[in-house]
Amino acid sequence: MTREGSLTLDRGLALLQAVADAGGEAATISELAVAIGASRAAVYRLLVPLSERGLVWRDGNKVRLGVGLLRLAGQVLPQLREAARPVLRELAEKVGATAHLSVAQGDQAQAVAVVEPSWTSFHVAYRVGTRHPLSAGAAGKAMTLRPGGGEGWVTSSGELEAGASGVAAPVRGVPGLKASVGVVSLEPLDTSVVGPAVVAAAVRLAEVLKQPE
Repeated sequence: MTREGSLTLDRGLALLQAVADAGGEAATISELAVAIGASRAAVYRLLVPLSERGLVWRDGNKVRLGVGLLRLAGQVLPQLREAARPVLRELAEKVGATAHLSVAQGDQAQAVAVVEPSWTSFHVAYRVGTRHPLSAGAAGKAMTLRPGGGEGWVTSSGELEAGASGVAAPVRGVPGLKASVGVVSLEPLDTSVVGPAVVAAAVRLAEVLKQPE
């Protein structure tokens, strides 16, 4: 790809992000021009290929996200799940507890990948698709943990299920992803061992998901 083509792609992606950042409101051409630092004419040109692919749609001077993004979005979770599975498998086997990847969906945490340990006599059956408030449980709380906060992980006990304990750490540095890696057990967890293991798994997953420079 030529430098000119790369710049055009970068600006087109910036435009798509600006449309998304408008939230529920349609963005105007003028607002988009200001957002990406381009002329109105440049915005009109960039909108043509995005519109042709259904990624945006125009209603006069206003621009919204297009339904073509739904098809792309539908492939995100399956690919994320496959990328996370080896990391979760290693974590589950290491600590002997059910490992999971959860992502933020609004004010809810949703489990999108779960791996159970193979060698334990019993373990928690944590279902993919399970949701709970970000404010409850280690998985949700970890997503709101500020960098440098505490020891890098969050613990919970009996918040989502009586007798269940959880430890989770945020997945950081992946643009557009608000997520956590964690484990859940019906037995007390030794956080001095499990905490660092969960943090390490979250770091490994971030490395897997990041695009190479």
